[in-house]
Amino acid sequence: MRSGCVIWRAFVKGFHGIDTYPASTDWRIKARFVPTAGKKITIIDITGRSYEQDSPGQLVFTIRGKEYSLDATGTKEHLSFVFADASNKHETYGGGRFLEADGPGTDGYTYIDFNKAYNPPCAFSPYATCPTPPKQNRLAVAVTAGEKRYGDH
Repeated sequence: MRSGCVIWRAFVKGFHGIDTYPASTDWRIKARFVPTAGKKITIIDITGRSYEQDSPGQLVFTIRGKEYSLDATGTKEHLSFVFADASNKHETYGGGRFLEADGPGTDGYTYIDFNKAYNPPCAFSPYATCPTPPKQNRLAVAVTAGEKRYGDH
């Protein structure tokens, strides 16, 4: 048990933070909320186990003139996303990243701020079990915002 504490302390001392892309207002994007009451999203974790989660809706937004969307989990007031993009494996964690957004205002819009994209626990440890992005949340654009890749997990 004592040797585990020594290893953990060495890891913590060696941790110098997570590299991020420079924050940019270009990655804070206005998004239209499309409600999908009753919709379920199939989430598969890295062990291959699948489970269903309720989806309050999706956000539809434009990046460089092209329309994209992400299906949310969580609630209409607090949207959560597991997403992948073209930066994964090279610059960002290969298994995708997480992102949170406020629910829509009375006008049906909110902002999705990719500057706040963060790595899941499995980016830091081979012992964590994380969800993988569902097929519909795999963006065909490199999201050069938020946290970058950390380690080789």
